[in-house]
Amino acid sequence: MNKFQTLLYYCYSHIANAEQFADDHLKFCKSIGLVGRIIVADEGLNGTVSGTKEACEAYMAAINADERFAKTEFKIDDVEEPSFIKMHCRYKSEIVHSGLRDPNIIDPNKQTGKHLEPVEFQKMIDQEDVIILDVRSNYEHNLGRFKNAITLDIENFRDFPEKINELAQYKDKKVLTYCTGGIKCEKASALLLHHGFSDVYQLHGGIIKYGKEAGGEDFEGKCYVFDSRIAVDVNSVNPTVVSTCYNCGKITPKMINCANPECNEHVTQCDECGDGLQGCCSVPCTTNPRKRKYDGTGYYVKVPQPVNVSAKQLS
Repeated sequence: MNKFQTLLYYCYSHIANAEQFADDHLKFCKSIGLVGRIIVADEGLNGTVSGTKEACEAYMAAINADERFAKTEFKIDDVEEPSFIKMHCRYKSEIVHSGLRDPNIIDPNKQTGKHLEPVEFQKMIDQEDVIILDVRSNYEHNLGRFKNAITLDIENFRDFPEKINELAQYKDKKVLTYCTGGIKCEKASALLLHHGFSDVYQLHGGIIKYGKEAGGEDFEGKCYVFDSRIAVDVNSVNPTVVSTCYNCGKITPKMINCANPECNEHVTQCDECGDGLQGCCSVPCTTNPRKRKYDGTGYYVKVPQPVNVSAKQLS
């Protein structure tokens, strides 16, 4: 029986004095024994935290008791061990880096695509007048994606606004956007509406909720997550593996971060190549003197940093 849980959540809600909130929130999380990674911005919260079930229940109760975050929904996974080693809570200019910081243009609290619950999304994905749009980065959709989804060649979500013109041919379609937990779709769908797309939807709760409530049907491959698990299963109905090894081309469901910290690329890699390259994405990376020890997982703990109280001024 699993004694631990991992919580994935976000909430767009204005936080006054968010820099101080981040500092105080870090202390609170540590006081109840949580580990994880939380981003705090003026526009809200975005986090993945992990700990005992009691600690997670205490955290969810505290968040939902705050009227600013009362609408927060948590995706809850039972895990055998905590999904992080340390606790980080940092102040940044956005809770998901998009470059869309002007609330007069994009404000998820005022306008987004129509939210579809997983079962509603499932019913719509095969309709002829529908396109499914993956708004995640290359390394994420290379690991797994919905059947027939349109994917974009982007390294980071902040590149998404530059791709809007490539989607113009779909303005007369119903556009169903999706991402890991829903947070990116809040801004992506709003931006599509801003650019004249009239019939825009988003998968409420993202891939993770879809797996829990709709069995993950027609999601091909695994879902990348931003913790030590790296990838999680989604589809319990008709699962497949669609990712291939970056080095040899062999089918593999495994993803790593390159062991060379100066590279740190996310790549899909089979165990044989992982062992042969010591967790690196290429032979040159194996010679880096700072190369991290590969333990077979491809996950590395980041060096802890203090809360960045000047991020807003520097961004």
